[in-house]
Amino acid sequence: MKGHIAIYISNKDDKKSLISRILQGKVVNELSDLKGALFSEITINKFIEEEKRHGIVDVATANNKSLTTSSEGERKKALIKHIVSTEPEYLIADNIFGNLDVEAQYQMASIIKTLSKTIPIVQIANRKGEILSFIDKVYKPKGKSIEIISDFENLITKSSKLFIQDLPKPYKEVSANSSSLVKFNKVSVSYFEKPIIKDISWEIKEKEFWHLKGPNGSGKSTILSLITGDNPKAFNQDIHLFGIKKGSGESVWEIKKKIGYFTSEMLQGFKRSDTIERMIISGFYDSVGLYKYPNESQILLTHQWLRLLNMFDVKDRNFQTLSSGHKRLVLIARAMVKHPPLLILDEPTNGLDDYDSIIFAELINKIAKESNTAILYVSHRQEIGLNPDFIYELIPNKLGSSGERIT
Repeated sequence: MKGHIAIYISNKDDKKSLISRILQGKVVNELSDLKGALFSEITINKFIEEEKRHGIVDVATANNKSLTTSSEGERKKALIKHIVSTEPEYLIADNIFGNLDVEAQYQMASIIKTLSKTIPIVQIANRKGEILSFIDKVYKPKGKSIEIISDFENLITKSSKLFIQDLPKPYKEVSANSSSLVKFNKVSVSYFEKPIIKDISWEIKEKEFWHLKGPNGSGKSTILSLITGDNPKAFNQDIHLFGIKKGSGESVWEIKKKIGYFTSEMLQGFKRSDTIERMIISGFYDSVGLYKYPNESQILLTHQWLRLLNMFDVKDRNFQTLSSGHKRLVLIARAMVKHPPLLILDEPTNGLDDYDSIIFAELINKIAKESNTAILYVSHRQEIGLNPDFIYELIPNKLGSSGERIT
């Protein structure tokens, strides 16, 4: 194979099958007699499964931790180091930037660019902006093969107004009891004497749309756990949630009732074969699966959400058959049926292709505009088309990350 290629895919393409055929020498003929390596979450998950099954750590991170106990960023760094040590004759690089902050993305691109000087690279990407600079030609899947995209630079991602109906009203208004939903006053957290965040003072008010950003390890997950009530370090801190000081008698469940929550990792947790309709209805009960018979008002509101999502005609379809992007739309509708005072979106666009990311951004912008729900979007990525009102950026340092409001 002369030069290096990228294969630009959508979430509708069967990526696992494509990668398997490449490794079998059935897609790129020039690679059929060479020993390839796969840099992918697929490979990481196989190593994690081996760790769990046999208790053996074949690939360790820089801190000698197992992949199971490491972050996505640490896992990717460990895997690329392991792959380089095996001296492959070509590399399939799949979704190389997912869950990596800007600095880590730069480092990863630099490592693969160095590899490209000695072996062929086949990049699998679903974002135009992530195609590596040294790639010579870009292809797209066609049947069981691939075909070249002749004018990739001018390839226009589809964009249209999809959600033209009004946002459905809440079933029952969930009262926040305060216009101040989250308020941190000089909050600091350390683990095993290692400072994570230092003197964070920040407030989220009703109807505000925030983007919480910062590099990997800066404390974004720590802040989320302080808000959702899952972190015991929230006690003895000056934290007010929905107008009530943390530790003054409220239960975790009382807090969770006022929060809608979505993370891309939730897609792994919903394995039941429920219909799209039942998945949204289950949001009224905060359950995984539907165990109660919904009333007429709940069914009516669910149908309104289905029409908004343009999914009413397929409401009886199995949720598991949807694309990754459309699964997210359903789970966000599930989180929003009660119009919680606060909706948290934790790395929600990880793994989405260009088109689905546009659809996702349009829905979130609509929720921000047409509801009283405050939105907290958490990601190192500035998603194109998403329009937060404010940005709160975590800035790492040796004493723990400080925070800065950017307007």
